[in-house]
Amino acid sequence: MRTFDGAPPPDAIVVGGGLSGAEAAWQMAKRGVRVRLFEMRPFVQTPAHSTAQLAEVVCSNSFGGEGEESAAGILKAELSLAESLILECAHVSRVPAGGSLAVDRDRFSALVSAHIESHSNIEVVREEVKGPLTDPSCPVILATGPLTSFVMAKNLQALIGENCLSFFDAVAPIVTRESIDMDKAWLAGRYGRGNDYINCPLNREEYLAFYELLTSAERALPHEFEKGAYFEGCMPVEVMAARGVDTLRFGPMKPVGLSNPKSGREPWAVVQLRQDNREGTLFNMVGFQTGLKWGEQSRLIKMIPGLENADIIRFGVMHRNIYLHAPSVLDAHLRLKRFADGPESGAIFLAGQITGVEGYMESTAMGLVAGVNATRLLRGAALPDWPRETAIGSLLHYLQDADTKTFQPMNANLGIFPALPERVKDKKRSARMIYDRALAAAEKFWNVDNNPLL
Repeated sequence: MRTFDGAPPPDAIVVGGGLSGAEAAWQMAKRGVRVRLFEMRPFVQTPAHSTAQLAEVVCSNSFGGEGEESAAGILKAELSLAESLILECAHVSRVPAGGSLAVDRDRFSALVSAHIESHSNIEVVREEVKGPLTDPSCPVILATGPLTSFVMAKNLQALIGENCLSFFDAVAPIVTRESIDMDKAWLAGRYGRGNDYINCPLNREEYLAFYELLTSAERALPHEFEKGAYFEGCMPVEVMAARGVDTLRFGPMKPVGLSNPKSGREPWAVVQLRQDNREGTLFNMVGFQTGLKWGEQSRLIKMIPGLENADIIRFGVMHRNIYLHAPSVLDAHLRLKRFADGPESGAIFLAGQITGVEGYMESTAMGLVAGVNATRLLRGAALPDWPRETAIGSLLHYLQDADTKTFQPMNANLGIFPALPERVKDKKRSARMIYDRALAAAEKFWNVDNNPLL
């Protein structure tokens, strides 16, 4: 850990050491900006974190797809051009996950922590910041994440004069590999794409019994201040099940493309497990984020064929996620509109999921944008406009242009990109054209005379 004792104060401050805050600090530090990064853990923990490491991954260990025919793949290609620290560490710590980029949680966060804490331009301070710095002498980036402390959230709410919207998020259980009965389960990817997932099949009777117990199971009650709406992109499995008996069979338990080699038939429903660490000793239950009481979770998991003797090393937990109403309070450069008149008035940037994006890479991208923008602001240069054709530009556009009445967090998807000049019926060809256009715009963006990397 670096300190600036006896030296001038930092050029910029970052509050929050998650993926977004670490990326923002890194982008500034490598451009010569002296950064003070505040992280409240381990002295103040959250309901979901369990370590003191920076960039701890607390939900799924998957960072999404890498293919050129997906928005997630486009975003990763853009982050690679921008030399993202988070993406680099994810590649180094990756574990098998078919066409997705998944990481060994511990190795990933250890790598990010080592890079950040050893950089000569970054000072890490383990201390809780309880409120926005409303009159800073340097740019401040608030990257406190969806698990922003209650005190910070209240103070931020008072500052912006708008309600902080909240939704529930939930974490999926993890079991040991050796406790999975492979006489009942099998290794396969959907449609024969690799062997990176363990599949536990259920017949109709097993599924209906599982569904009945799931929909009657007792839920863990959240704290009073956590009451809010669920986010569609990360819905607890018990909430999803309450929508109808077949909802799970068309969601996380869909059997399509997963023929059971033991029976030669497609099962009625399937529970998939994905490798969670580099050694392959831990697997998480894909799409099974939950807020049920732990005893209920144990009963449910052990009803699943192949998991009767599962060694559950982490139960699912539910926690409160916070995000701002971006169209109302943020400008196009991720600054609070109230403090966007220039460096003299004290620039406050936001980054990560609190801005209203959803997903690890999306949060990382917002950290990168905030870091680049703060650097430009310090140097008196114009803040760059990310090309609308890119994934990053499309996310920024969504945060500005979304319907103010129905605004919810958004991940990278092809629907937020600008339409192609002509309609292309072939979806794969259309996606590839969007990819090519995005990468061409991104490459031009990073190579112009006023290169944001400078």
